[in-house]
Amino acid sequence: MKSSLFENNYPNISPVWSRIFPIEAEKAEGSYIYSADGRKYLDFTCGIGVTNTGHCHPKVVEAIREQAGLFLHAQANIVVHQPMLKLIDELKTIVPASIDGFFFSNSGAEAVEGAIKLARAASRKQSVIVFSGSFHGRTGQTMALTTSKTGYKGVSQLLPGGVYVTPYPYAFRLGMNDEQASQFALASLEELLISQVSPADTAAILIEPVLGEGGYVAPPKSFLKGLREICDKNQILLIFDEVQSGFGRTGKWFALEHFDVVPDILISAKGIASGLPLSGVFANLELMKKWPTGSHGGTYGGNAVAMAAAVATVKAIREEKMLDNALERGQQLQAGLRKFQEEFPGIGDVRGLGLMIGAEFVDGKGKPDKISVKGIINAAEEQGLLLLSCGTYDNTIRWIPPLNVTCQQIHEGLAIFEKSLRSVY
Repeated sequence: MKSSLFENNYPNISPVWSRIFPIEAEKAEGSYIYSADGRKYLDFTCGIGVTNTGHCHPKVVEAIREQAGLFLHAQANIVVHQPMLKLIDELKTIVPASIDGFFFSNSGAEAVEGAIKLARAASRKQSVIVFSGSFHGRTGQTMALTTSKTGYKGVSQLLPGGVYVTPYPYAFRLGMNDEQASQFALASLEELLISQVSPADTAAILIEPVLGEGGYVAPPKSFLKGLREICDKNQILLIFDEVQSGFGRTGKWFALEHFDVVPDILISAKGIASGLPLSGVFANLELMKKWPTGSHGGTYGGNAVAMAAAVATVKAIREEKMLDNALERGQQLQAGLRKFQEEFPGIGDVRGLGLMIGAEFVDGKGKPDKISVKGIINAAEEQGLLLLSCGTYDNTIRWIPPLNVTCQQIHEGLAIFEKSLRSVY
């Protein structure tokens, strides 16, 4: 039964928000959300990859409480506060050595916009190349960069120009093996640079090193290495959008570590502060110096409380060895899903890195199967497991448990998932 608070006010929430589950959350801890009507849910959504340290991690909560008692807000143009300095100190230990300049915003979309502004200012060029299936946000500029779904743009089709799209090496969708997909995507990019936009006009190539909303697709290592070479050859800046894949999600601090490729600009958000709004644009300081002072900013960017939460987040991930756990639990989860794949042919592909895993569903003709995915997610929710879909066709179930999820909780999630599969097939 829903509370009167829910019944009286839920209808007033703007319908522009999609509403996946009508759950009135009362509290959350670790891997679980507890509803106002007494139900307990195993949360394998992490607020879309945000609560990487689990809900209300005690070290993060304590850091927030302590900082809230000192001050809530100190605008970065006016004073430099200690939480920002402490976070930079921590970040320098986990980002590539060449990255030593840091700018902070509130959301992933803000950080993407900032990164594009930085790239254009530094290169004195305008055009940007993105990839099919990409998601970079829903502000004006970032909608122009997003290609995973037309629905993210709504009726806002008069968007900034100078954006060009090239294929992502999505091997399963392309019907190729990894290396074929890699070579196809690199060749397509080279052709784009000859046929549609010249390197002399191209400020940056923006890519998610693991495709997020587009389907949880990890590209072949050869592709990102080839992309780095193309950028270097043509004096184009390479930007990695690690909003969803960063801060331990793939079992590394950043997904770039899986590929031994360092971008010129690194974007982060989501898991950086365990649920408080914070994002960042990170780059080499010499590149940052080409960004004219005052041309970018934001009132709340680098909020002190969010910064304190981020410092505690980095320390908790490191001290509790969550990266190792993400790799181990990710292997456990993929093994369980591949076992189900043997029995349920509707599971066309299982893929991912660490605890960023996708299970893509197809029908008997190999076409995207959105209907079954929706049924499975609904059945799982009824049994106490929260999952999300992704992909252009919404036919991929994404698994994003917290990085400190236990072996038993993965087992519990897989057991519920199996029952959900059987209820649909």
